Amino acid sequence: MLKIKDLHVEVENKRILKGINLNINDGEIHAIMGRNGSGKTTAASTIMGHPDYEIESGSIELNGEDLLELEAWERARKGVFLSFQYPQSVPGLQVGHFLRKSVAAIRGDEAAKGAPFRDALKSAMEEVSIPRSFLSRYVNDGFSGGEKKRFEILQMMLLQPKLAILDETDSGLDIDGIRTVATGINSSIRGTESGALIITHYSRILDYVKPDKIHVLIDGKIVATGDSTLATDLEENGYDWLEEKIKGGDE
Repeated sequence: MLKIKDLHVEVENKRILKGINLNINDGEIHAIMGRNGSGKTTAASTIMGHPDYEIESGSIELNGEDLLELEAWERARKGVFLSFQYPQSVPGLQVGHFLRKSVAAIRGDEAAKGAPFRDALKSAMEEVSIPRSFLSRYVNDGFSGGEKKRFEILQMMLLQPKLAILDETDSGLDIDGIRTVATGINSSIRGTESGALIITHYSRILDYVKPDKIHVLIDGKIVATGDSTLATDLEENGYDWLEEKIKGGDE
């Protein structure tokens, strides 16, 4: 579904990504872990099409289509969704209006009309513990950190993207919030033709999402790929042991 091949990216003449290779199949959830500055957010922003990130070489394909030829809004309409680490507030724009217009723009007018939309909205809101009163508030205006992250997941559930990129969507959440967000991710991806890429520092959300693969990014390169035990090792031992293995030439 997603195929990234030998991707090299620079920002302000500094190379950040140094040959990333990554494949995600339908129904799979992958995670990228790494220290601050390792290139995690750069990877997310590059897939989404942020104009500040210059592609030196490599390719990104979604279902065989070259994403690098598309603008960010075109990628969104092809089914790429990015959950922001720091969602922006939009005073004056009501949540209910925003959601309906977003669904119409991405999935078509019919998907945003009548009882089917209302039922889908109600079900998704219940799943991520968002009250109906939320719909009359302004987008992210005065939201707590947890409300912002649950609202991002609500958008994902309604938009039904082909690829969901979740950039530190677990940051600032308590344990109940992590469970709720993880439930929304699992219900949106597992058993579907969609896929997700979670970017995180911690293993907490991975305990509930249980990704198919975990990739470790160090200095712009994926240096290790494994299952959930890899996240546990990182949580317990940090990244130094992995860097030592790399220096020693171990797999």
